[in-house]
Amino acid sequence: MSLADKIFVDMCTDILENGTSTEGEKVRPHWEDGTSAYTVKKFGVVNRYDLSKEFPAITLRKTAIKTCTEEMLWIWQRKSNNIHELNSTIWDEWADETGSIGKAYGYQLGVKHQYKEGMMDQVDRVIYDLKNNPFSRRIMTNIYVHQDLHEMNLYPCAYSMTFNVTCHKGDDKLTLNAILNQRSQDVLTANNWNVCQYAVLMHMLAQVCGMKVGELVHVIADAHIYDRHVPIVKELITREQHPAPKFTLNPEIKDFYQFTTKDITIEDYVTGEQVKNIPVAV
Repeated sequence: MSLADKIFVDMCTDILENGTSTEGEKVRPHWEDGTSAYTVKKFGVVNRYDLSKEFPAITLRKTAIKTCTEEMLWIWQRKSNNIHELNSTIWDEWADETGSIGKAYGYQLGVKHQYKEGMMDQVDRVIYDLKNNPFSRRIMTNIYVHQDLHEMNLYPCAYSMTFNVTCHKGDDKLTLNAILNQRSQDVLTANNWNVCQYAVLMHMLAQVCGMKVGELVHVIADAHIYDRHVPIVKELITREQHPAPKFTLNPEIKDFYQFTTKDITIEDYVTGEQVKNIPVAV
């Protein structure tokens, strides 16, 4: 069965059984009817996914892997902050009349910084170091830029990636590992979405840098289940689990900026029924 299913079920069970509630507290999120959106949460959740063994898509319900990849490429490849450059509607509520979400996400990754080697943005610096300084302990990105927070329509949730390369005895390729840091996560709506899109990112970076994928470690400061999501999650984690799908990339692509969602192949992805009409707190 999918290891991602086990991780998801164990995490949700732990939150529901051992988490703390924000009910009655002053909280920012609310439901469409104006009611405060309370959560049951756990602090400091850490999940590990070995991408060399399987692709971490849950099978309890379907994760739209190509759609979440499209969002990842919008941020990491196109370095955009405008929804008109995204083939999805998931960011519409945070965009202004021009389509901008402010100085958030892709905008921050596209800002060029001065290095000894010249001017580079954060993505290009990661690729440069993975190719030229793979054992550096300084290969990371950070889009939680305090000086620009007042110009962001949404503060970044997944805000930092730290890459670390290992050399295993007998292997002909180096192994790319990474830690995804997330300050907050709506577990039902976003957990596997984020896991899958950053797993795809690691596969893409590993391929263009001549490496193989290793571990993705997902660190969530505030992993929460909203009050109106609790019955949905309780039903979801009782479902039948299936083997993880097979994930492959077009091996011809050697430039990160040439990848599209068409270069992804997902096979044997058997899942439970999709969960529909999930209420979203804003």
